[in-house]
Amino acid sequence: ELMESFTRVFVDSVSNSFYPVPQEAIGVGSAFEGWSPHGQEVVYRVLVPLNPPPGHAFHLELDSAGQMAARTFCVRVELVCTCKREQLGEKLLCFLHHSQEELRRKQKPSLLETLCTGSYLDVEKTSHWFYQLVRCSWLHLPQSYSWHLVFQPCSRSCQFQLTKGKKSLMVEMLFGVRQGDSDIFVVSQPTEAQKGGSSIFVSRQPAEADFIPSTAWPETYAVAEAKFFQHIARQVPCESLHLKCLQLFTCILRGTGFSSSTWKTVVMHVLTTVPLSQWRRREFARRLWDIMAYLHRCLQLKRLEHFVLGNKRLPAEISLPPAVRMVEPLNIFEHLARDPAAHREVMRAY
Repeated sequence: ELMESFTRVFVDSVSNSFYPVPQEAIGVGSAFEGWSPHGQEVVYRVLVPLNPPPGHAFHLELDSAGQMAARTFCVRVELVCTCKREQLGEKLLCFLHHSQEELRRKQKPSLLETLCTGSYLDVEKTSHWFYQLVRCSWLHLPQSYSWHLVFQPCSRSCQFQLTKGKKSLMVEMLFGVRQGDSDIFVVSQPTEAQKGGSSIFVSRQPAEADFIPSTAWPETYAVAEAKFFQHIARQVPCESLHLKCLQLFTCILRGTGFSSSTWKTVVMHVLTTVPLSQWRRREFARRLWDIMAYLHRCLQLKRLEHFVLGNKRLPAEISLPPAVRMVEPLNIFEHLARDPAAHREVMRAY
């Protein structure tokens, strides 16, 4: 309800400008998938897709030398002709075919002049604009009469806490650009897996590797994963059993060196190998052993395949760009094959 209210106000706010157009928000991550570990503060993450404004087009350009492990893109902003729209009676001057003087006098600046660095959409400039949009929109929402909103500092997303009496909610609003009509996006904030999660077994990277240019947009598979969990929930006999398994591993075994993204990947793979008819409550212990056995095999082989990239077992309802569907499966445990000491350490932890 909150995000629907925000979206209505967002659309009105940008209607007479050339800022990106926010679309309906999509809930992603553990809170919306139903496996947030108990005892930890739940963060509700929502992804707000951004469409180009009139007279503009977005083009995604791969910016990571083809490295599938941490693909990042640049969003190139191109001005497109709107002369036909003006002929149809719309009050819209063409950025390409009207004089600069006329454009300055009669029309607001293009997106290239506001939120871009060069020809590319800038994450930090967009984040600052998005924060101002949320801040100004809040007072127009019915929820503002009963909830108190406090912003949290962040340069690549919009984070805030909502409180009402003893109730408290943490919200992180990410924004991104959809790849075609697929369920894959480029997004403002890197995901846990792209940052290495909380695993102590990830190969140590130089400090400069943590720096992300302001024009870099990491690829995210969070929407595709959320759709996978929705697909599973419609078919398993006990719709929460697999979530309880994931919740148990991420909560009880927290701090053992395996990140929540590793457990999530393993559980999703097991869901595609163990028949869904066998996910009944009385088989809870067996499914726990299946998950542990799958992880053990992956550790021995030093290979855990990414669940989305190159996975031929994904349900047909999850839409992927051809480049993502046809790529060779990515090995998340590749660093264990390169680092024998890390492999011995992770086997001891197992």
